[in-house]
Amino acid sequence: MAAAEGAEEPGMDARELPPGRGREGGSPVAGSSPEGEEHPEPPQAAVSNGGDAEGAQELVELKVIWNKNKYEVTCGLDSTGAELKQRIHSLTGLPPAMQKVMFKGLLPEEKTLREIKVTNGAKIMVVGSTINDVLAVNTPKDAAQQEVKAEENKKEPLCRQKQHRKVLDKGKPDDVMPSVKGVQERLPTVPLSGMYNKSGGKVRLTFKLEQDQLWIGTKERTEKLPMASIKNVVSEPIEGHEDYHMMAFQLGPTEASYYWVYWVPTQYVDAIKDTVLGKWQYF
Repeated sequence: MAAAEGAEEPGMDARELPPGRGREGGSPVAGSSPEGEEHPEPPQAAVSNGGDAEGAQELVELKVIWNKNKYEVTCGLDSTGAELKQRIHSLTGLPPAMQKVMFKGLLPEEKTLREIKVTNGAKIMVVGSTINDVLAVNTPKDAAQQEVKAEENKKEPLCRQKQHRKVLDKGKPDDVMPSVKGVQERLPTVPLSGMYNKSGGKVRLTFKLEQDQLWIGTKERTEKLPMASIKNVVSEPIEGHEDYHMMAFQLGPTEASYYWVYWVPTQYVDAIKDTVLGKWQYF
């Protein structure tokens, strides 16, 4: 007898059904779509390491070297130099403001690692000291400076030192200009004369204000010095003759460059210092 219309023939099972179909209008087989349409699988989400935003971007491994310590750091290539400094801060305790980060020169804070062509395994050099390190270094330094000052205060006066004693022992020159103790005067219109230099020879000082020069004259020659070339002027009263000073003009970076002049009348000392060092001028 013929099979009833629509009846399932014996021996037919799901393997003989048309591709993509289940029994009796069931749901499509997983992974297939009706009418032969294909739908791609949804893209796999980027993996984030602990919620860190860097997990979604291209990463680069760096070797950070600071104070003889080495750190392995993973950063996103699109991280900026400022962000790298923050990462270094978390590792070392070194504040970003005190960091000098070097990669082919000083690392710019505003640019990304990609822009400055940082590659995987690159070495990043960091220079800087923590606040605690700075305090630890400065405290002994301040103490040392105080000790030096205290030692200087204990030193004998300049006029007692051997190098000056040999000049001062000659006594006050007969033709030295008279002094006025306790008075400050402007520079005279004539040269200051009758004084000694370090070798014991006679010396005179002429202040050429219109040329901004100091002329130091001896019997042999006259040195014409621009005021701006004189680094400093120091003086000290001569013991037993406080109305006269010994004075030095610093012509170079060290004390070896001092040009010493002895028996400078005290009333002109301040005027000489102010004129040479440019505090005010006399016309």
